[in-house]
Amino acid sequence: MEAYLYTYLVGGVIFLIGLGYAARQGYLGFTGRKLRNLLLCLGVIGFYAVLQGWLQFAPMTTAAPKAYQGGAEAVLQKKGHIRGAPVDYVIVVGYFALVIANGLYFGRKQQTTRDFFFGGQRFAWWLIAISLVATTIGSYSFVKYSEIGYKYGMGATQSYWNDWVWFPLIVFGWLPLLYFSRILSVPEYFARRFSPQVRRWATVYILIYLIGYVGVNLFTMGVVVNALAGWSIFWSAVIVALISTTYVTVGGQSSVIMNDLLHGLFLLLTGGLIFILGASYLGGFEALWDHLPRPARLAFPNFNEDRNFPAVGVFWQDAIANSAMFYFLNQGILMRFMAAKSLDEGRKAATVMTVGLMFIGALVVASGGIVARSLTHAGVLPEVAPDQAFFIATELLSHPGVFGLILAGMTAALMSTVDTLITAVSAVTVNDVYRPYFRPQATDRQLLSAARIAAVAAALIGILLVPMFMNFKSIYRAHAAFTAAVTPPMVVTLILSVFWRRFTCKAAVATLAGGLVVMTASMFFPALIKPFAQGVPGGDTVGNFFAGMREQEFMRACYGIICCLVIAVGVALFTKPEPWEKQRGLVWGTISDALRHYKGSPGRECPVVRALAQPQPLAQPLPRFGESELPSVRITAALAKALEAQVGDLLYVTDRRWWTGGLYSAHVIVGSVSPEDGPPAVAMDATVYPNVVGKRTAQLVKVERLYGAAVS
Repeated sequence: MEAYLYTYLVGGVIFLIGLGYAARQGYLGFTGRKLRNLLLCLGVIGFYAVLQGWLQFAPMTTAAPKAYQGGAEAVLQKKGHIRGAPVDYVIVVGYFALVIANGLYFGRKQQTTRDFFFGGQRFAWWLIAISLVATTIGSYSFVKYSEIGYKYGMGATQSYWNDWVWFPLIVFGWLPLLYFSRILSVPEYFARRFSPQVRRWATVYILIYLIGYVGVNLFTMGVVVNALAGWSIFWSAVIVALISTTYVTVGGQSSVIMNDLLHGLFLLLTGGLIFILGASYLGGFEALWDHLPRPARLAFPNFNEDRNFPAVGVFWQDAIANSAMFYFLNQGILMRFMAAKSLDEGRKAATVMTVGLMFIGALVVASGGIVARSLTHAGVLPEVAPDQAFFIATELLSHPGVFGLILAGMTAALMSTVDTLITAVSAVTVNDVYRPYFRPQATDRQLLSAARIAAVAAALIGILLVPMFMNFKSIYRAHAAFTAAVTPPMVVTLILSVFWRRFTCKAAVATLAGGLVVMTASMFFPALIKPFAQGVPGGDTVGNFFAGMREQEFMRACYGIICCLVIAVGVALFTKPEPWEKQRGLVWGTISDALRHYKGSPGRECPVVRALAQPQPLAQPLPRFGESELPSVRITAALAKALEAQVGDLLYVTDRRWWTGGLYSAHVIVGSVSPEDGPPAVAMDATVYPNVVGKRTAQLVKVERLYGAAVS
């Protein structure tokens, strides 16, 4: 089977299902905004179909290979060799210091758990998008994808360039429900959709997934530092964990987002710098491309022949299981979307991330390996160990100081993922363990203290997991084995919960419990996966848990998803459906119910209307509205006319400086409209005014009406 056709046939079915849901909910059509949305979706899949098709099938010429002529011996040493110069490590230490200072500064004034976990839900799309990329690209990404890039070239981009599969279901299905329902965690969604029992199962799964991811990232950074300076893998992981935990425990999501803006920009610049250095060394980008062998330019190097990197396995593990887990269930990613100032801003962030930044991100993380492969083909380097390709190529190409910038980029990758994961673990622990089972009446101060303790605990447990991941031969396989073992039951349960109203509480419990059984069984008896392996070799180990976990680590995702689907559908069809009232605002087709719960009155999605207004402070507190307890404001008749707003409408009040990204802003409800004549003005009480205006009392603020009144 041709890997390209397989990907677009199977992935295309999921994509078409997403288009169907979006159309039935009124988001897609052939006129106005609906046509724009349809063209956007088709543009996403079309972009990647053309790009990957060109790489896979277009005729291309390559330069003749050259034998290694010597000259790179200094960077080929491994034992006793500390890579880089002292100035490089000074730069890395300086970057660490900058990150801590940046995180502490922007993390000030964390007064509530909503501030700590979601940063006040006020950020602009561009800040969220860059932060999402920084979170997705971990330090393990640089090392593992450079290793894959050296061995398989452009095939390393599969893991990021196949996210288009889920685009319609995310942007027009899950994201609106997530944003308007204002759930604080994925387990909370299951509690509201089904029962506390399902919530408990989901909590266990999510915590295992997130803490395991912390361990993978810390293990990776330990490997990186060990390769650079020979330090212990374990103690290197400890140092990085301490630094990341410092600013997370103080500043929460605001610190994470603002630091990830720094990390994300640094990551993109680092990847670009590696390509520029490689092209400069070889005489231009054309020379760099010409020296990349034709097999290394394939988007899908093989279908199932190579068990170490089969396209069919990468599709099921990364495009299906991992991507679904990331966009639908990863608490860290969901907290980013929830931090956006509006649903529309969240959609923009998701779109820009999927089409633009993930396209670039795939090249960034594989840059070291791809450049190293071109250098080897050009005779600049001999064949090197794939796991050393990134370090050898970057040290060869970089002068002192530049190498330090690249190392700082890897540091950024590590911390941008670890800080998100630690915050996510903290959110789940507080919202789904501490508050419901230990202190239901806890104050925000007590919850904040618990959140910070949970963040420290997450880092400590992640450190303890590092020795376990050291049992795997490569970072890529450690990551693959872990995620493929954990994700299928949760992915199936969440997606059916959202997009199949007939899915029941008993079916959810059976899927999560049964999924645990079938996934565990596959580690002791990997031969169970063979009927689902689609020709990928392996699966002969019996009775050895760790050895079995390393067997069929790619196709385990396919096995798990199909088995969990059989359990889920079978049990759902023979159990009583959930009451319709319990599903409102939590399943597809009920987005208007979620919006009503959010803002406290009926509303609809509509174009944003903007106006400038004079801010006015109020001494007396104003009422709050909706499940989110949004503060209210009093606006003048002139502002109400400019915004076409009425009592009950949701407004977003922000500082006019766009580059602040929403740091100085708030969501409010129109509590009353003043009848007096006068210029446009908005009066805010002491809970809102300082956060929006600060010391800029003489400056106008920007006011946006986000969602209009419901059409009768």
